Amino acid sequence: MANSIREFATNSSEAERKVTARKPLRRFLRRAGRHRLFVVGFIITLALIITSVFAPVFATADPFEADFSQMLASPSAEHLFGTDYLGRDLFSRIIYGGRFSLLVAILSMALSGLVGLLLGITAGFLRGPVETGIMAFIDLMFAIPGLLLALTISVLLGPSTQNLIIALAVIYVPILCRVTRGAVIAVSQLPYIESARAIGVSNWRIMLLHLLPNAGAPVIVQITIGLAWTILSEAALSFLGFGAQPPDPSWGLILAGGRKYLNTHPEMSVFPGIAIAISVLGFNLLGDGLRDLLDPTLRER
Repeated sequence: MANSIREFATNSSEAERKVTARKPLRRFLRRAGRHRLFVVGFIITLALIITSVFAPVFATADPFEADFSQMLASPSAEHLFGTDYLGRDLFSRIIYGGRFSLLVAILSMALSGLVGLLLGITAGFLRGPVETGIMAFIDLMFAIPGLLLALTISVLLGPSTQNLIIALAVIYVPILCRVTRGAVIAVSQLPYIESARAIGVSNWRIMLLHLLPNAGAPVIVQITIGLAWTILSEAALSFLGFGAQPPDPSWGLILAGGRKYLNTHPEMSVFPGIAIAISVLGFNLLGDGLRDLLDPTLRER
């Protein structure tokens, strides 16, 4: 009987913990559902992800297949957005361009996030000479305009998709480093961090298991906004010829190919421009919504 009572109490406590853990998630989902900007940004972002992942399903033609008999065709039932100067279906190229831009944005932000988080946590927690050295390097990077730095890296490494990802990652590292450092400094003054230090927990364990999870909200918001910035920067670099190279269906390359035909076939530039604008707007709205939802001082506004 005693074992049964003990087992019942254990199961009850586990069930209570599960219910308690679900409550913050439910509250967050309820607040998110009432936040209009977040909902709009989430829908746009989700649509971009779905069309990118399932690009072969949504594309109406091969985006790389040239049909010289259909060069510069106007929008029609066969070609929804028309064709480019090589007769390639513009709608399909824009769909695949979304996949390319999203992949470049995710990879570059993952790389910059890894480096920026590591530098920011180290500077914010260890302080002293370590912080001085890291922040001096970060300030030096901030002294160079981001697009100019990306162009320089692309020229030095050569234009390619891999080098484009590296260039975009490098110029966003300082932003993530500063955001992470500020959040870590605020959290590192809390009592439970001092308690962890007092019982001999290693610095790396404190940084990874205690500081990072509790200082992650502003970093997540910054990464979300950074995805929008990366998509825009990738299009700009590809448009200038320092990013993606043909035949990659980049939105920047499609814009560059259509600039000669603005007077006669504006759809070659209008449609990829709209795709870039909507994608950037979606990530920006998503980031602003996450900021309002994750910041305690803004939740009730």
